[in-house]
Amino acid sequence: MNEKKKILLLTTGGTIASVPGGEGLEPMRSGVMERELELLRTYYEISVLDVMCLDSSNIRPEEWQQIAREIFHNRAGFDGIVVSHGTDTMAYTASAVTFMLPDIDLPVVFTGSQLPLRDMLSDGPDNLRTAFAMAASGCPGVFLAFDRKVMLGCRAVKVRASGFSAFESVNARYAGRVSNLGLVLDEEVLPKRKGEARLKPDVSKNVFLLKLTPGLNPAVFDMLAAMGYRGIVVEAFGLGGFNVLGKSLRGIQRAVEDGVSVVVTTQCLYDSSDLRVYQVGNRLLDMGVIQGRDMTSEAAMTKLMWAIGQGYEQEEIAALFEQNLAGEVTA
Repeated sequence: MNEKKKILLLTTGGTIASVPGGEGLEPMRSGVMERELELLRTYYEISVLDVMCLDSSNIRPEEWQQIAREIFHNRAGFDGIVVSHGTDTMAYTASAVTFMLPDIDLPVVFTGSQLPLRDMLSDGPDNLRTAFAMAASGCPGVFLAFDRKVMLGCRAVKVRASGFSAFESVNARYAGRVSNLGLVLDEEVLPKRKGEARLKPDVSKNVFLLKLTPGLNPAVFDMLAAMGYRGIVVEAFGLGGFNVLGKSLRGIQRAVEDGVSVVVTTQCLYDSSDLRVYQVGNRLLDMGVIQGRDMTSEAAMTKLMWAIGQGYEQEEIAALFEQNLAGEVTA
């Protein structure tokens, strides 16, 4: 008989652990998950640690750091770790933790649900089973499991507010899928470790995500720089298009000259920004703007927050965005 894999469940709240309250669904501690955990204990040896009890809209960079520290310091003796989390900001947390835990030496799998576990029709049981199977896979990395699919944490995006297929792996194949063959992994997608596991949790909150709109007042870039922002991620049009009439690019140029790192991604969910295609993009590159390529906005945002938090300067950050650290960008 095979020995049961040892899995640590870290709970943070979210819909999966919620119960109806006086003002709507309220996240609770892991006790509300006990029925499902008893079934899972048939297959795994499970330990539970309640880290926090929050709706994920209230999970901030400080909580990302706490989750990363709990993963790193409690991982000894376990084959894998599952983190239950609310769905609204789970893609941000999974992406941030990916950068905070370079070369993590065991599977870390985020999951949640669209309906609470106590609901008879909840998607939570399936999501937990997929997450535990991935945590027991022996494949190190940070992942997100949902709707019988497993994706890299730094490629996940929430695309539906209520549908059970809430998350998609954007611009990258799924790391795994559940089928009649069980959990089938895609070896080419799985992260490749380059060294020893480390904890590097420092991030900067002085990063702003800006969606470009026609006629945007370019003074917004001066304002952000004056407010102390060290980084700006711009969701531009198409391949990275900007309005080049009038003063639209001057604000960006001044921000870059003032030491602000500006990363340009695309508002299009799929495909890549490529600033070299059009004249305006080449003008941005000449100013020192950084290409986000095919990164998700969540990954670009958290990577920039992490890079600034590590103390990197502008040129070092630009060089870092040329590198694929954990599968977040196509080299």
